[in-house]
Order: sequence, then C-alpha cells, then structure tokens
Amino acid sequence: MTALEALFAPRAIAVLGASATPGKLGAAMADSLASFPGPVMKVNSGRPDLDRGFFPTVGEAAASYGITPDLVVSCIPAAVTADALREAAAVGARAALVCAGGFAEAGGDGALHQQALTEVVRDTGIRVLGPNTSGFLVPHLRLTASFVPGAPGLEPGPVAVVAASGGVNHALAFALAEGGVGLRLGVGLGNSLDVTQGDVLRHLAEDHRVRAVALHVETAAEGRRLTEAVRRLTDRVPVVALVVGRSDIGDFARSHTGALATSWRVTRTALRQAGAVLVDDERDLVDAVTALGRVRLPARPRAGVGLVTAQAGPGLLLTDDLRSHGVQVPPLVERTVKELRELLPALTYQNNPVDTGRPSPTITQIVERVSEDPGIDVTAVYGLLEPTTVDLWAALTAARTATPLVAVVGGPVDQARRTRRELGEAGIPCAATPASGSAMVRALVEDAAARTRLEAAVLTASDAPTLPPTGPVDEHTAKGVLADLGIRTPVRRVCADPAAAHAALDELGGSVVVKILDADILHKTEVGGVQVGIRTHEELDEALARMPASPALLVEQMAPAGPELIVGVRRDPVFGPVLALGAGGTAAEILGDVSLRLAPLSDNEAQAMLDELATRQLFLGARGATPVARARLTHVLLALASLAADDAVAECEINPLRVLPDGDVVALDAVLLLRDPRDQGGSDDA
Repeated sequence: MTALEALFAPRAIAVLGASATPGKLGAAMADSLASFPGPVMKVNSGRPDLDRGFFPTVGEAAASYGITPDLVVSCIPAAVTADALREAAAVGARAALVCAGGFAEAGGDGALHQQALTEVVRDTGIRVLGPNTSGFLVPHLRLTASFVPGAPGLEPGPVAVVAASGGVNHALAFALAEGGVGLRLGVGLGNSLDVTQGDVLRHLAEDHRVRAVALHVETAAEGRRLTEAVRRLTDRVPVVALVVGRSDIGDFARSHTGALATSWRVTRTALRQAGAVLVDDERDLVDAVTALGRVRLPARPRAGVGLVTAQAGPGLLLTDDLRSHGVQVPPLVERTVKELRELLPALTYQNNPVDTGRPSPTITQIVERVSEDPGIDVTAVYGLLEPTTVDLWAALTAARTATPLVAVVGGPVDQARRTRRELGEAGIPCAATPASGSAMVRALVEDAAARTRLEAAVLTASDAPTLPPTGPVDEHTAKGVLADLGIRTPVRRVCADPAAAHAALDELGGSVVVKILDADILHKTEVGGVQVGIRTHEELDEALARMPASPALLVEQMAPAGPELIVGVRRDPVFGPVLALGAGGTAAEILGDVSLRLAPLSDNEAQAMLDELATRQLFLGARGATPVARARLTHVLLALASLAADDAVAECEINPLRVLPDGDVVALDAVLLLRDPRDQGGSDDA
C-alpha cells in the first residue's frame, strides 16, 4: 500500500460537479468513469436530483451508497474547489483529482484559489492531483479519470507515463497504443500543487508490473527529490525522460561556467546522472519506452550492436544513425564471419552490418550466428515484408538468439503494422523506420550504460580545506583553498606595493604575471588588472602604470602555453551543487561546449565529463600536443565537487585551467564566493 493508493486504486469515487448535460466537464468525466467497477457517486450541490442519482453533498452520497469514496474528482470552478474538498475530506475522502483551471497558472485571483487549496491539503492530509489537469488513466482497473474522448478505450500494458502536462500524458498514451503498447498508469500532473512527479515515481517503484516509465518534465522544482525517486526506480525499471525547455536560456550565475548551464541542461544532467535515458522528442520517447518495456540489457559500459539487414540501403541508414550517436557496431570475429559465409550468397557483405541480399529462410540462422558473436550484446534486424520469400515473423520468433532482438519492419501498411504488433507481443520490440529502430537500440544501450555508472561509488574528499571567514575572497586566498585540495597553482607572491612587486620579480625569475588583488573585482582583465609576460623591471614599471589602483598586487610565475579548460562548481537553486567542465576561451560559451554533473559524483562520472566535450580532441593529444593527464583532471573535478559539499561555498571557478606540457593542469585564475550565513543550511530544492 502506497501513499497514493487512494488516488490510483480507489474503492469508490465521487464526482463533484457531475452533470447530465452533454458537453459539460462533469458529464464527460462521469461518462469516462462509467466502466469503473466500484461505486461512482454523482455530486452536484447546485442541481441535486436524487431520483436521477445526483446528490447535494459527498456525505449524503456516501450515506446512500454505504461507502465513503476514497477519491473525489472535482469538475467544479476554482473559486469553490477548496471548500468542497475540505468537506469531502471531513467525510473521509483521502484523495482528489482537480481538473479545473483558474488557479496559479491563471494569475490574479487564481493564486488565491491555489493557496486556499494548499491550506486544505495541509490541514486535512488529503492528497491532491492537479489542479489544471485532464486527469489520469489506470486501464487494468478500468479507471479512466479523464474527460478526453477515446481514453476509456486504452488497453492495459507494462508502460507508465508520468507527464507534467495532462495533454502530453494522453498524447503519449495514444501513441503507445498505436504501437501496440498498453498502459499501466498514465498521469498528467498539471500544477503539481501536492502530488508531484517524484511522488508518482515512488508509487511506481512498488508496482512490479511496470516495465518502463516515460517521464515528461517541464520544470523540476522538486530538485533532488525527483532525481532520488528516479534513482530508486531505475534499480528495477528503466526511466526515459524528455525535458522541455531547450530554448530557455536562464541566467545561471555571474561566472562563465554558470552562464553555460541552463535549467534545461541542469535538469537533463540530473536525470541522466540518476539513471534515466534522455531523449530529445516525443517520438524517441515512445520508441524508447516501447523497447525498454519489452527488453532490458544487462549493465554494460558500451554494449555492442549486431545488425542484420535484408535491404542494404535502410540497413545503412540504421547503422549510420547508431554510429553517429556513439553506439558501437563492432566488427565480428573471424569465427562468426566464417559461419556466415556458409549461409550467405558470395556477393553479400558478411561482417557487421550483415547484408543478406534479400530475405531468405536462412535469416533465422544468420541472426542466431550474429547474436552469438562475443562482441554483440543486442541484435537488430531490418526487413521488408516479402511473404513469398520468407515469413519474417516466423523467422524471427523461431530464432534462438544469445542476445535480445530489435526488429525494424517495413512493407504494405496494414500488413507491416500487424507484423510489428505480433512481434511486439512475442517480446521483440519492433519499429517502422530505421530512425525509430535506432532510437530503440540506443535506449537499450544507454540504459545499460547508465546502470554501469550507477554501480560506481560516489567519492568525497576526506579532508576539507579551511575556508576563510565570511566575506569577499581574493584570488590568492582562493588559490590557497585549491592548493589545500591538491590542485596545482602557480608560484606567487602577494605584494603590498610596487617595491615588493620588484622584489618578487627578482625572486621568481623568468617571465611573470602581475595582477591587482581585489576581492571585489572578479573579472580583472576587463579593467586592465592583469599584465602578462613581464621579464624586466622596466616592463614591470610600465605594467604597473597601466593598471588600476588596488589594495595589493599578486605576482606569479608564467605558466607554459597550452590548451585551456574552464572548471567550476556553483549552487543551483533547485538541484544544489552543480559541477561544470568546458573548453577554454569562447568555445564553451559560444558553442555551448560544456559537460555538467551534480555533486557529489563518482570517479566514473568525473572521467566521462571530458569525453562529452565537442572540443575534447584538443585535450587528448590533437596535432601532437601532450594529452591532459586524466587522473589529474579527474582529481580537480572531484576536489571541486567535494568543496561544494561545504554549505558555506556558493561558487568556485577555475578559469582558465591550463594543460601543461607534462599533462598536469594548473589553476591560473580562481574565484571563490561564499554564501551569506543566513542562507546556509537551507534546502537546495526550494
């Protein structure tokens, strides 16, 4: 029994605002609920009619039926909803679905109506889904709490939909049905006044008939409570997430690294790190949960895909799409190739992808041999229906494969649709196009990789550095904190006046950098506060003359030339500490070339960040350059992530982090911002 049992598995239901007038919301809802096997009580306080079964209150309806409704479905205006639910809760109702709009989303008095409803939840403990939603669907219980036409006809199945929008919930449910996939639970959250996506995911974690979850996210106000629910669920059930808001560029922070991360980016990062498979549109979402609802690979860091195609062109489209997304389509071992030569015509391509020329009865054996190759973890098959040559359904269902199968079937519309449905019923995910087939395979591969990442332990620093007292932190102090964390910084001297700067030049020798040391100036280059390449006392005097006044100077040894990165951590208002790694210079901001993670994180996650940069080859030895020492870069990332665990830290940025000729990295500039003590200890989910 979960906290949402009264909502999604009620014994009896009452409809507030039920109506006999066609076209009214209360009439549509009552019609949809007609198939529910338990009592459905019609309540209309304005026009009660006991002879026709319309009661003036929930209490009188409950007395007449001899049972208290667990669930109240409210189809009445926003202004009267709170009072009606308070009365229903007093009778014993434990959950409510509020369909009407006119709450916070409408502004004006709507905010007052939502506040009143919030107070009812607080005072009575009743759970509320909505408001401003078209409802939810539980086909296996014949419970259609929705006013959308056609919803009562949806079939039960293994996939759940948890959507921010009631409209998206129904759109995905119908799209799944078109692909022959039934629904276990479909929920549209609406305003999420009380019941949230995390609540529904926790409910699904207890339902062992759910095989995959489609998650549609518009905002992630729950922060880590949402990701914790995803993490718990993905131990048993794959979650596929579509996050809306790619074009919404928010003001992430004052720092460069902060400006690289939008709320959309951070939300995707958080969900991926929790184990969800990410998709970019609703078509891929449907394909992904269709596949994962039938097949789940064992945990693998990089699963290999074997491809068998009866038509070369579409097979190449599938192969190209997979490889362009970084999916491995490895060559087959010699033993497999030898066995395929005995089954295939001489002119066909006999490696991976395997081209059979045309469909033939040997396709069963070909698929079996490919699946048995040691480098293959999932096998995908493309074929057009040619019934006079081979029964593709019979050939694939007869195959005794060593790996799961994914099929892509084309042909005459009705016949191909029937074959895809029958293959799905046999446990073989089946797509209509190479693009959809690629989305299915990628989802299986990415889910397997996500579970591998989740197996890695999260690392934290054993010794936290000593932070300065509250207040502005200058660059020298910030670098001292980094040095305590084991991050390399330049040899430097703090100088109170020009005379001390000249002495530092003699002491350090070679070429030096001179900077103003002022905690209130974060971007020193913008005010002429950084002078580089100074070798002589004359050059130093000229540099000092060009620089603005400052309480002190910082003189540092110049670092050798090399590629540069930006590394930073800041406290996101929703998700808490977020770590960013980007390419140096303008590439990170202009190209959006940045990798994000929530802190703390595992060594695996830290190491993977570099590989996600479009400019990664600059740091991996391109054009003969020394590659960055991965262990040193990973140490920097984990150290900053650990620093962010201190509630006093608001933000820390290294910009640039230069790669030295020996592969080590050095923090050439550092910014450390501390939180106001009054803001410390608060929730990151606010």
